[in-house]
Amino acid sequence: MKTEIEALGHVITGMRAAYARGENVMAWARANSTLDDKIVSTLIAYDLQAGTYVENARNNPVYIHSWSVQLAGLIDPYISSGDRILEVGVGEATTLAGLMKAITAQGISAYGFDLSWSRIAIAKRWMDEKSVKARLFVGDLFSIPLADSSVDVVYTSHSLEPNRGKEEMAIKELLRVARKAVVLVEPCYELAPKEAQQRMREHGYVRGLKAAAESLGANVADYRLLDVCANPLNPSGVIVLIKSAASHARDANPTRIWQCPLTGSPLTEKEDCFYADTAGIAYPVLQSIPLLRPEHSVVASKLSSIAK
Repeated sequence: MKTEIEALGHVITGMRAAYARGENVMAWARANSTLDDKIVSTLIAYDLQAGTYVENARNNPVYIHSWSVQLAGLIDPYISSGDRILEVGVGEATTLAGLMKAITAQGISAYGFDLSWSRIAIAKRWMDEKSVKARLFVGDLFSIPLADSSVDVVYTSHSLEPNRGKEEMAIKELLRVARKAVVLVEPCYELAPKEAQQRMREHGYVRGLKAAAESLGANVADYRLLDVCANPLNPSGVIVLIKSAASHARDANPTRIWQCPLTGSPLTEKEDCFYADTAGIAYPVLQSIPLLRPEHSVVASKLSSIAK
């Protein structure tokens, strides 16, 4: 009987070997892994396949441009010059790079995060190639390492899609971080034709996003299917959530944006880590990419007193 650590080592090496052989790595994990946590296998597979989004963008530039222009049209009404914008589940930044070229507001500070370090590393290279600036980091949708109301507009591009049953949790976290609006571009089960609904059920895609948002008190300003869509059997819809005027005031310190995903304490960026002084927790930086998921936390109570 393998320990949990031995099982983790087995699934990592086994999935890497299966990927090198050209096999379906998730099928290998299902057949050979004893891990109860399927999120780990999904993350490994997702990380191994890094580069596929950029490859798709290179092969389909016309579609990527149309998608970015469509998204910019949804976000433009809610963003002003000098604002901050965040893409949740940024992948390899193929959408974010296109969006930043298409939006009309000037001086926008862009942020984006994803679960996979490899995806973010490729995203940084893609953004450099496109001469677009953004702050990219590894993070978790359900524990975003950003302060309350620290980003003016938060948006998604099919990143909530696989989180069936967690719709309200996800939207609550996005609303926490957003100051003005949340723009969800996701499969809209309730508006989709029956054949598409069947496929969404089989894949475990999200449902009831509009109802979940309304249950949290959000004002739904737009709700419809979109014209540009990669797959007719997975129709893209938009749900725009407007925050109340009372929540539009930023933190008293407008420069504060980072917070500890475990404790909510302020995070200070240092040379090789992000540090929550009041909590004594550090988060490492790997090749200039901050690792800000709760699992990356390091208890380092004496860091401030020992660091030179």
